[in-house]
Amino acid sequence: MLETKSAADTAYATVKELIVSGDLPGGELVSEGEIATRLEISRTPVREAFLRLQVEGWMRLYPKRGALVVPIAVGEAESVVDARRLVEAGSVRAFSGDVTARESVVNALRENLQLQEKLAVDGTAAQFSAADADFHRIVVRAGGNPLLDAFYDGLRERQRRMTAASVTRDPGQISRIVDDHRRLTDLIEAGDADGFEQAVEQHMLGVHGLRPDRGGAR
Repeated sequence: MLETKSAADTAYATVKELIVSGDLPGGELVSEGEIATRLEISRTPVREAFLRLQVEGWMRLYPKRGALVVPIAVGEAESVVDARRLVEAGSVRAFSGDVTARESVVNALRENLQLQEKLAVDGTAAQFSAADADFHRIVVRAGGNPLLDAFYDGLRERQRRMTAASVTRDPGQISRIVDDHRRLTDLIEAGDADGFEQAVEQHMLGVHGLRPDRGGAR
């Protein structure tokens, strides 16, 4: 039983990472057999993993046909951007008046930027999107609100999937993202919370190809 559970957890984590990283794109149909063969396990734990992913909204199961990777929904990018802007801007406001806290955040962000610069040269879209998500995660964690922290964690995988799709479509996005992150870091260092909110919204709209005059944004 424990062995089956462990195999199901492995299958779940593997397939979810393939979806989030864009290696299994939205609209693709995948079978239990494909994943079972890939992981060298039986179909039973893969079936359990697929059911879990269906509950979470990542897959849609079709008996005897396989599992469809659910595409990014219409309006999902806009909703994620709106939620992220509110959480990130609020987090920066929470610590922007504390010089010591700002310095700690800026140091962590610049260390992350070094990783981004390296991945921009020799990394994959999946690796870069993970580093991108970690950059923004540093900002939110510094806000010190555990409820917003947990909420933002729920957005991380959707954020990664959207970013991986964007940089796969247009590899030139990577250098623009890194430049934007440098600007965001400078604004945090200066304690400019209002400037950060405007810049982070422009950054996210640009990365995901959204119009600045869309209904959900300010």
